[in-house]
Amino acid sequence: MSTLQNLIWWAGCSQLSVLVASSLVPIRLNWRTELSGLNRLVRQLYWTYGGYVVMAIIAFGVICLTCSEELASGSRLSRAISAYITLFWGVRLSLQAVFDVREHLTAWWLRVGYHTLTLLFVTFTTIFAYVALR
Repeated sequence: MSTLQNLIWWAGCSQLSVLVASSLVPIRLNWRTELSGLNRLVRQLYWTYGGYVVMAIIAFGVICLTCSEELASGSRLSRAISAYITLFWGVRLSLQAVFDVREHLTAWWLRVGYHTLTLLFVTFTTIFAYVALR
C-alpha cells in the first residue's frame, strides 16, 4: 500500500470517528428541549439535514476504507470525489471559526475534543485537496 493509500485509509477511519462527536451534539446541546419551540416541519427538517450529513460522512469513510487504491490512482473520478470531500470538510472547517461554542466547552475533555475535531477537519481538507489537485 502506498503512503497516499495509507493516508486515505486513515482518513476513512478518522471520518467515521468524527461520528462519535457528532452523536453527542444532540445530547450536549439538548436538542429535544431547544428545538421544541420550533414548528414540527422545521424540527423534522433539522433532523433530516443532520441525517444527511451523517450519511455523507459514513459514505466518505466507507469509500476511503474500501477504495483507497482507486482514490489514490489520480483518475478523473478519484479527483472529482476528492474535490467534493475537500469542499465538504473545507466548509466544515471554516464553520469552526464562525460557531460560538465557548459556553459549551465547559470541561477539559470537551475542549480537547473540539480542538481535535478542528485538527481532523484541517487534515481531511489537506489530504483530499492534495488528491484532487495532484
